[in-house]
Amino acid sequence: MWGLRNGDNKNNDIRQRVGKYVKKKKIGTRAHFFAKGLLSLHNDNCCHMTGLYIHIPFCRHRCIYCAFCSTTQKEWMTDYVAALDKEMQTRSEEARKHGGISTIYLGGGTPSTLSDILLHNIFDSISRHFLYDRLLDDVEEITLECNPDDVTPQLAAILKEIGINRVSLGVQTFNDERLRWLHRRHTAQQVNNAVRHLKATGIDNISIDLIYGFPQQTEADWHKDIQQALALQVPHISAYCLTYEEGTPLWNSLQRGEVKELEEEQCRTLYYQLADALTETGYDHYEISNFALPNRRARHNTSYWQDIPYIGIGAAAHSYDKATRRWNTSDIRQYIELTLHAQTPYEEENIDIDTHFNDLITTTLRTTEGLPLISLEETFPQAFVDTLMKEAQPWIERGWLTTENNYLRLTRNALFVSDTVLSDLVRVS
Repeated sequence: MWGLRNGDNKNNDIRQRVGKYVKKKKIGTRAHFFAKGLLSLHNDNCCHMTGLYIHIPFCRHRCIYCAFCSTTQKEWMTDYVAALDKEMQTRSEEARKHGGISTIYLGGGTPSTLSDILLHNIFDSISRHFLYDRLLDDVEEITLECNPDDVTPQLAAILKEIGINRVSLGVQTFNDERLRWLHRRHTAQQVNNAVRHLKATGIDNISIDLIYGFPQQTEADWHKDIQQALALQVPHISAYCLTYEEGTPLWNSLQRGEVKELEEEQCRTLYYQLADALTETGYDHYEISNFALPNRRARHNTSYWQDIPYIGIGAAAHSYDKATRRWNTSDIRQYIELTLHAQTPYEEENIDIDTHFNDLITTTLRTTEGLPLISLEETFPQAFVDTLMKEAQPWIERGWLTTENNYLRLTRNALFVSDTVLSDLVRVS
């Protein structure tokens, strides 16, 4: 099943957001794909330039499920922001060849832990190194991830002043007992306060993240969370099943027998309970884990499911330019020390045709639009397409895949277990 994303909006490890379809065929997962104009996903927020992701790894303390690139070493903040500026300076021409920056996303970690001075410094760096003769006002979407308890009237005003026009709140649950168990530092009331403060400043493009699949969680528990989420009247909601990542405190508790995972069938029930409630209220279920009101899809995240290049700045951030992908070191201290000397440590790989094809499968099939078969046939060898459709046929007969208007799509029945289907469709070289 699809687990808790790596931020969903955090491309510090893109592959975790796609899901772990390696279980069956042992192929590395990716969250970008080959197109050459291949995709024309008909969503309402299509971007055409390049996205900029900036990873902010700082947290006041770590949650028990967290496997992200993060640290509580707040004394590193100033040097880290200086290193971000240095990396942007050395990579300043990358956005120009793609026509400029269309979206900006600050993920983490917890970007809202930064001081207003450091936030201003980051956006000053963005303006100097990536916007060229454009203004921040020209960028379609600028998102900052926030913890609800960080959002005071003062912070909301600062975000508005900087030019941030979208906020993603890490809500997770409205159950205060579960929030304490997760080691989250906010309360349900602080979520309500945060949304109110943001809307009061004119930032109404708000997304909230929810988690389901807690040990012993019932449908009645989840119903309460869903209703409180709907009461906020925010345009975007993301939801992810709690995942026990190896090495985390949550994983260790599971190994010691202190907690027990919720049964997969119960998690499936909770997933469809959410999907039904949100779609009945007017939300578009446009991607496996994401729901949006009309014209309010996440533009930056949508670029990961299209063939749109993106630039990742910061420790563990990923970048993609259609021919290669690169990822920075996840060692935060090493990132700071070397980047300040214009030597950002990163790895890089070329994207071969098999990877292009697999990327396409594992991203487009996450969306309601699905996989465009005609474009697939125009771009890849016929043998690739023939093998794909042969592997897809049993799932079509089972009712988990469907073809309509020359698109291959997951059906509703397959959404929760989509990794099972995808593992049959990807190519093994």
